[in-house]
Amino acid sequence: MRIAVVALGKIGLPLAVQYAGKGHEVIGVDVNPATVEAVNAAREPFPGEAELADRLARLVPAGALRATTDYAEAIPGADAVVLVVPLFVNDETWEPDFEWMDAATRSLAEHLTPGTLVSYETTLPVGTTRGRWKPLIEEISGLKEGEDFHLVFSPERVLTGRVFADLRRYPKLVGGLNQAGTEAGIRFYEQVLDFDERTDLPHPNGVWDMGTAEAAEMAKLAETTYRDVNIGLANQFAVYADKAGFDIQRVIDACNSQPYSHIHRPGIAVGGHCIPVYPRLYLSTDPDASIVRTARSFNATMPQYVVDRAVEVLGSLEGMRVVVLGASYRGKVKETAFSGVFPTVEALRKQGAQVLVHDPMYTDAELAGFGWDAYHLGDAVDVAIVQADHPEYATLAPADLPGVRLLLDGRRVTDPALWAGTPRLTIGGGK
Repeated sequence: MRIAVVALGKIGLPLAVQYAGKGHEVIGVDVNPATVEAVNAAREPFPGEAELADRLARLVPAGALRATTDYAEAIPGADAVVLVVPLFVNDETWEPDFEWMDAATRSLAEHLTPGTLVSYETTLPVGTTRGRWKPLIEEISGLKEGEDFHLVFSPERVLTGRVFADLRRYPKLVGGLNQAGTEAGIRFYEQVLDFDERTDLPHPNGVWDMGTAEAAEMAKLAETTYRDVNIGLANQFAVYADKAGFDIQRVIDACNSQPYSHIHRPGIAVGGHCIPVYPRLYLSTDPDASIVRTARSFNATMPQYVVDRAVEVLGSLEGMRVVVLGASYRGKVKETAFSGVFPTVEALRKQGAQVLVHDPMYTDAELAGFGWDAYHLGDAVDVAIVQADHPEYATLAPADLPGVRLLLDGRRVTDPALWAGTPRLTIGGGK
């Protein structure tokens, strides 16, 4: 097949590489010339994705994969077009911002030719594929969905850093606007993906027929919203444990020893492109979902909660040197999307603290680009707050933070034995 992949980001590029590795001709489209140049030079434009560099080095010189900024070069004559363009959410209104996706959809529709399957993989509010993309593509292209082209939704279900492994491990969900479209989507994905054998699933691992685009849209929203709600519950339990004086982790471990309990871990922040965003996409079409709204709102308060605990212990942070350990939203990932570092730094500055940021994955210049002063282990500091669970922090000791008067470990990654004699607090660790 001839396949076009629109947006060569941390999900789109591995997808393009996956398809090319299955023997198909793949051309990627991206608005960033630097990304296109890197791909055509067989260089990974971003670090940290397992297997990506080796696969690019093999596939690009072989002519199986190339990139362009020109939709007119990529879309006409394609058997399939897969879109993984970012969808943003307004932080104040919680409404989806379709600007980038609308632009990409218009561009592909201008060059769409009959016989093409169009698949959206970006997580969407329920009803978007049928109610927004179908009429927009039909209007601009002059083609009719179901007759001249097929349109499906098939959500990406992978984590950056392990995309290729996740593509094999998790079933691929496909839902169209009619049965013929769904079947076309299933045929496509069966030709571009391989799957691990799994005996724990209710159906064989592979491409799963979701029946409709709406069901596929809801499946992605539901699996991520579940996690946000679960973490919200864990965080509420943790806050109560701090008041009541017991360790919530002992409680969670005990509860999860039964197969009916799957309580997640509390923490200082819920970050990344998915969990903080997708509940808000769900709420955009189901505003009465009060449980979802409460959990999302509560999780957003956790950075302030940690800073407030520091104030309770020390009385004031005015003029103190406070280091936030971890700019990334999670350990071992160089990504700050919706990271807890932003609200944590803001809350500390409001308390009059001199805030510093440390992250083993970022250079001083990169941290300065965010407006932060870089901290180096071994420099004097009064307070330390662990925001990301980088493995480097597991062996952190007071000697690494000379003068530290209080450690607030928002991820429970540090070793309590190394902190004997120095105050160390965790979320839900009791008083």
